[in-house]
Amino acid sequence: MLTVKILGSGCANCRKLEATARQAAAQAGVEADFVKVTDMKAMLAYDLMSSPGLVINEKLVSSGRIPSVAEIAQWLQA
Repeated sequence: MLTVKILGSGCANCRKLEATARQAAAQAGVEADFVKVTDMKAMLAYDLMSSPGLVINEKLVSSGRIPSVAEIAQWLQA
């Protein structure tokens, strides 16, 4: 099972990123555990320059934007 972390303060973009990531996992048929990270120190540990951020299995794959469902699905399957 993959671990997917959403890094951000809980703003609208953070919620949209989470919804998009969940949709991508469902479409790709990938089981994932979703975790929201709102603590600034924890976010900075991933070298996050701007939020929202997306981390898959402890690797920052996106920051400062909301990737497409297809893009996230590719990352989940890699």
